[in-house]
Amino acid sequence: MINDRIRVPKVRVVGDDVEPQVLPTDRALKLAQEMNADLVMISEKADPPVVRIMDYKKFLYDQKKKQKEIKSKAQKVVVKEIRFGPNTDEHDYEFKRKHAIKFLEEGSKLKAYVFFKGRSILFKDKGEILLLRLATELEELGVVEQMPKLEGKRMIMMLAPKKKK
Repeated sequence: MINDRIRVPKVRVVGDDVEPQVLPTDRALKLAQEMNADLVMISEKADPPVVRIMDYKKFLYDQKKKQKEIKSKAQKVVVKEIRFGPNTDEHDYEFKRKHAIKFLEEGSKLKAYVFFKGRSILFKDKGEILLLRLATELEELGVVEQMPKLEGKRMIMMLAPKKKK
């Protein structure tokens, strides 16, 4: 609550340029107006309630600024995908492995999966071998978060980049 919304008979006033004291609410409000500031309730539960004399708009602005700064420092997780078939040729595998290396080096997570179409589901073991081979070749760059797991017509494996020292 601020200014006129404070409806208690007495308040304890604190602030930067004010010595802590107990005053009637209307007197505290006049004091805040003389200082071109707002009277802001800090603690309702105290006896008498504690109010602070401060520039409320500036306080809100500073809080928004802090929240924005915290938000900008938060890391955003990017997940890149690489799709294989169960019978992927060696050249195609190498091409996709190079992309996987690039993704992990830039700090993105990697979702590698083998997609089984029609009867190719018979080659589940080939798909798993392919993903495990990829994981061993990317061992220096990434950590396996999820081992190859069959979900419907896809066998999925997740890799996260290793932390840089």
